[in-house]
Amino acid sequence: MERALIIGASGGIGRAVADALEARGVAVTRLSRAVDGLDVTDEASVARLMAPLEGPFELVFVAVGVLALPGQAPEKAVAALTAEALAGVFAVNAIGPALVLKHVLRLVPKDRRAVVAVLSARVGSIGDNRIGGWHAYRASKAALNQIVHGTAIEMKRTHRQAICVALHPGTVQTPFTANYSGHSMVTPESAAANLLAVIEGLERDQSGGFYDWAGEDVPW
Repeated sequence: MERALIIGASGGIGRAVADALEARGVAVTRLSRAVDGLDVTDEASVARLMAPLEGPFELVFVAVGVLALPGQAPEKAVAALTAEALAGVFAVNAIGPALVLKHVLRLVPKDRRAVVAVLSARVGSIGDNRIGGWHAYRASKAALNQIVHGTAIEMKRTHRQAICVALHPGTVQTPFTANYSGHSMVTPESAAANLLAVIEGLERDQSGGFYDWAGEDVPW
């Protein structure tokens, strides 16, 4: 791998992945809201910041997402849902990555292996949902998984050696999870190492899949 593009590079996982790649000698291009003003919910912002980029990138890693809107928490019951919360969480977790994928395909090489990896979450799995709750977050990640899967199908027609996947990083110690310390967590650096190991081991026939930090299939 010679070049990588990290979208969401100021977040805990995105930054850790970018740092790990640079330590390996990979040329990393970083884009983020905090540093570059990237607003993935606004296609004009996505287009403005991605248009000047020149590929190809052997890895595109999309690490954007929110658990809930600022000042709010994930819903514990359907009764707590609001249209505002649903729309806001979907805008970042599903629509945002979709807009990034729309503009990133031209940067992916067509003549060799490349990976487009998008951070998802196990709680977006419908088949693995046993306790309910967190409705906006779960539904937005399920929608994201469908977008990734559909993009992978299209990429097989134009980028025959490319791989497009959704990845679950585990529960990682970041501001994103600061209020949920009861869960078993790993550091961003450990999560990055795990995810990069999965990415490096992916085969072409795994494109369109949903995998966890250990490379295991996650149910849709």
